[in-house]
Amino acid sequence: MSDTLTARPGVPQQRAVTVLRGLLTAEGREALDWHGWDEPGRAGVQIRPLYTTRPPHAATAFLVRFGPGAHGDLHEHLGHELMFVLDGELINDNGDRYTAGDLIVEEPGSVHRVRTETGVTVLGVREGPTVPREAG
Repeated sequence: MSDTLTARPGVPQQRAVTVLRGLLTAEGREALDWHGWDEPGRAGVQIRPLYTTRPPHAATAFLVRFGPGAHGDLHEHLGHELMFVLDGELINDNGDRYTAGDLIVEEPGSVHRVRTETGVTVLGVREGPTVPREAG
């Protein structure tokens, strides 16, 4: 469930706040407004954007849900990326396997591709964009 909190009468507030409730439960995540993440090199993936900043920083945060057998593209990180696995298993192309509760930080310049056999939901935060890379 998503709430956008607004100022209450008589209570000073300097910003709008978005609250996503229940993300640690399957029911809470299912209630979100998911969108297909369709781009070259990516299949079976849905995304729920949280925020994106304007260039030159282009930071972004999102929830991403990979269905069973889904994968991401081979890409290079131009900034740090933090990934927190909420459920399922994420498999990095180097063979590392991450499960619920794992926090992964990809360094700038890292190149990888991720996939899942069983499905996975991840909270991702990128401080910079990624660029596609050719498999070599």
